[in-house]
Amino acid sequence: LVAHIHRARAHSEKTFGPASRKNGVIAHIRKELEEIEAKPHDLEEWIDVMILAIDGAWRAGHEPEEIAAALAAKQTKNENRVWPDWRDVPEGQPIEHDRTGEV
Repeated sequence: LVAHIHRARAHSEKTFGPASRKNGVIAHIRKELEEIEAKPHDLEEWIDVMILAIDGAWRAGHEPEEIAAALAAKQTKNENRVWPDWRDVPEGQPIEHDRTGEV
């Protein structure tokens, strides 16, 4: 993953420049989400969002190693959270973790 992020960053910097481009990245993610809504089984559309998220993360100042570590840490955090039974959440609604006790 780290090697891929280095590769993607090099391509993106060369193609789109080194600036933050925060608003452009966010707008592009919104566009891709609309494409996912239209074609939810199209893997390439999901991948577009992943590529843009990685692009936004390094443009926000995070190194590839830090991005990969944050992804793994967030997965672990989610695995350790308390979640409702998915069968009790209507389709189309987000399933959110229990926030009891959070500050």
